[in-house]
Formats: sequence, C-alpha cells, structure tokens
Amino acid sequence: MARKDFDPDTVQPDGRPPARAVLFDPAKPGAWRGSVPGEALDGPVTVLAYGNDTPGEGPRLHVHPYDETFVVVAGRARFFVGDEVIEAGVGEVVLGPKGVPHRFENLGPGRLQTIDIHHSPRWIQTDLD
Repeated sequence: MARKDFDPDTVQPDGRPPARAVLFDPAKPGAWRGSVPGEALDGPVTVLAYGNDTPGEGPRLHVHPYDETFVVVAGRARFFVGDEVIEAGVGEVVLGPKGVPHRFENLGPGRLQTIDIHHSPRWIQTDLD
C-alpha cells in the first residue's frame, strides 16, 4: 500500500547529519543492556534496551516528566501503569504517560526483551520504591 501522508516539498531538512550509535553489546550480561540518549544523535528521544530471564523480575516503580513507549521484542511482560495492569507480548506496544508511575515485570517463561523509548533527549527518572 502506497502512502502519501504529506507533501515532501513542504518540509525542509534542518541540516542535521545522519547519526549512528551503539544501543547494546549483545554479549554483555545484565538486564539493562544499554541506552542511547537523544542528545548523542541530536534527536528528540532516548532509547533503552532492557531484558531479563527471570519471571517476576523487572525495573522498580518510577516516573518520568515525559511519555515512555515500551516495545516488547521477546517474551511477555506485565506492565503496571498508574492503576492499570496491562499484559503485552512480542510485537505489542505499551504507553506510560508522563507523570504516571510505572514498572513492568517478566511474565516468563524465558527472556523478556524490550526497547524503551523515552520521549526526551535525556533519560530523566525518579524511583519511587
């Protein structure tokens, strides 16, 4: 399906060059495998890679002053976002709205791997537990 959502002649490049950064080393152990701040790419979002092999394990409850989008790329997760509980699997996306405390855990079996997109050029977080 061809898309034409806007007229390319109406958008002018802002002069930024393409950029590249390493998000994670696949051989590195541990749950937090890496992050790339948007500032490093001169972009508006920060990208994190998270993964663990232990059901019930995940990041602690925390909050951000911006939205966070989670993409599940392996396994299943249970997200706690404010008063809501959302289960998500491979290929699904969950939004954590700004100012709303959230956390998630591996539902198992096996590895949970997420790509977490922080809608900010810097990772800013306050842990609540």
